[in-house]
Amino acid sequence: MTATHATAAGKVERRRIWLCADDFGISNSVNIAIRDLVVRGRLNATSVLVVAPSFSRSEAISLNTLNSVTPRVAIGLHLGLTAPFRPLGKSFKPVHEGAFLPLTATARHAAMRRFDHDTLVAEITCQMQSFLDTFGRAPDFVDGHQHVHLLPQIGNALLTVIKQTLPDAWVRQCGRVIPLAARFADRKGLLLDIMSFRFRRRAAALGLRTNPGFAGTYRFDDAADFPALFPLFLERLPDGSVVMCHPGFVDAELQRLDPLTTLREKEYAYFAGDAFPAALASHGVALADAATPLSR
Repeated sequence: MTATHATAAGKVERRRIWLCADDFGISNSVNIAIRDLVVRGRLNATSVLVVAPSFSRSEAISLNTLNSVTPRVAIGLHLGLTAPFRPLGKSFKPVHEGAFLPLTATARHAAMRRFDHDTLVAEITCQMQSFLDTFGRAPDFVDGHQHVHLLPQIGNALLTVIKQTLPDAWVRQCGRVIPLAARFADRKGLLLDIMSFRFRRRAAALGLRTNPGFAGTYRFDDAADFPALFPLFLERLPDGSVVMCHPGFVDAELQRLDPLTTLREKEYAYFAGDAFPAALASHGVALADAATPLSR
């Protein structure tokens, strides 16, 4: 556990983190849960899946309105390039029955360098433009649904687009700051550590900002004890780190599009309850001010 530290003036400072709810836009019930947690002051970031069928300008307005008086939440683009979602551009390939390939096939395609760079750039640009059109402003940051932004070719294409169009946005890297021996306990986390190493170097070479640390991966099993897991995410996190989460309520649209359902309600209940702020306090952590951009 990392304790708080005192400044020269004797004031205790806490490490500030971005608690980011992924998948805003995937269903109305998920959107409701995320907005509710923002209003409660329990979330300070969310990333928007503009390729979701039910995402609309009205949903963007409802989220944007939460920042109308004072900034409450950083709003990012959640790049979607996997099934069951469909490309926004007409030229994207390969597709299966009009949808992106499943994650495994997408990862294999990227690893074998089978994507066309210009086609990737065009689709990423379409999703950026959809965000601009619905929110009336650029995203504060960019990440990827199912972490596709870390994959070979896709990561390069995304960073190219951001450098050209959104140089002030930051991009999510998913490398953890934990001892080497502890990395092997979470295979998914270890894979993200490896993929993030190259992604961070490429972003830095382009002068783009990334978060210094990341947490939030766990086995998405209905038996997972999220209240016990979350405090572990806070240990050793540097100031400015991102903790990924997926709070939400379950509805038919979510069930149709994503296997992660009941765990979303468990996460929501935890963040809405008393144990969450207690965990932040005991680990010397607070949510970053949404008005303060990620520093370089």
